[in-house]
Amino acid sequence: MHISDGVLPISVALGSGVASLAVAAWSVRQTDADDLPKVAVVTASFFVSSLIHVPLGPTSVHLLIPGLVGVLLGRSAFLAILLGLLLQSLLFQFGGLTALGANALLMGVPALACGLLFSKLRGTTQRQHVIVGGLAGGGGTLASAVLLALLLASGGEDFFGVAKLALLSHLPVFVVEGLVSAFTVSFLFRVKPELLRQQRLGALS
Repeated sequence: MHISDGVLPISVALGSGVASLAVAAWSVRQTDADDLPKVAVVTASFFVSSLIHVPLGPTSVHLLIPGLVGVLLGRSAFLAILLGLLLQSLLFQFGGLTALGANALLMGVPALACGLLFSKLRGTTQRQHVIVGGLAGGGGTLASAVLLALLLASGGEDFFGVAKLALLSHLPVFVVEGLVSAFTVSFLFRVKPELLRQQRLGALS
């Protein structure tokens, strides 16, 4: 789910870049030094998960895990996703530098929203954590796919068909992402529950 250079109108690419920098700066300020090792591990996981692409017509699908990144990192999720996308762009030419802001927004914003959802609704039991974690995992991918379709549609009528296909092609991924997130949350709840704590998301100051 990467938008390539030259696809978006210049105004949209510039606006997305400015907005992405602003959110990234906020995310950096919300990240404690003690959280950096965790951010690094999750960033690496996000980086690797997005490298396996399955071609589907003019587009391709792959694991995105924005919801899971949000569950694990809270407000630091946007920083992790931006860094992962930057490395993918520089090392493997996935997406592009001019589209980096748009790509960061379409995955980073859902990650933040899913982190907040998990923090508010996770409850105290393993069952509650797993259910909310699964919903966050699938919901993050759904939100990212919708944002992708909207951004592609901003490129004009020539991209309407691609936008629809990109949204429809990710329908199976929603389910897979939900299951992956639910399993991960269940595992962490049993072996290292402190990794699921995101107290910072309790207030938006």
